[in-house]
Amino acid sequence: MIQIKGIRRFVSEAGALNWFGEAAVILLAIGHYARGEIDMKSHFIRTAAALIALILLPASGAAPADQKMTVLSPMGKPPAIQMHAMAPRLDTLKGKTIYVVDDGYVGGDVLLNEVVAWFERNMPEVKAVYRRKAGGFTDEDPKLWDEIKAEGDAMIMGMGH
Repeated sequence: MIQIKGIRRFVSEAGALNWFGEAAVILLAIGHYARGEIDMKSHFIRTAAALIALILLPASGAAPADQKMTVLSPMGKPPAIQMHAMAPRLDTLKGKTIYVVDDGYVGGDVLLNEVVAWFERNMPEVKAVYRRKAGGFTDEDPKLWDEIKAEGDAMIMGMGH
């Protein structure tokens, strides 16, 4: 987010803002507003404060035209993403064991038990097994994962929200 403190530092380090610096400050504010990170009132207050700061700050000690300036992105640098291949698909479900796993989201058990019942009614040659994962949404359940790896052919993971 744009703050007066940040603008003052930016201006004092650069000497005086040129048209490029002023445009960068305005574009940063517009970017935050467009992404919904600030509301209209906050946007107005920050824009007005930035303009007042630019007017009140002395322009003395302006930087030479050939001086280089480093500008950092407020977005930061996200960590690298490691891609994983999808699991190979089964040729058939006949004779297979499908684990239907609930992550504990409220009401998920009702839906997922209906999935198991659907398999029992419509595909009796498929063994559908309902399991509730231990812990919360992000918690691991190594015991369940080991059971699925040892006895299951596929898994349907029901995730709330």
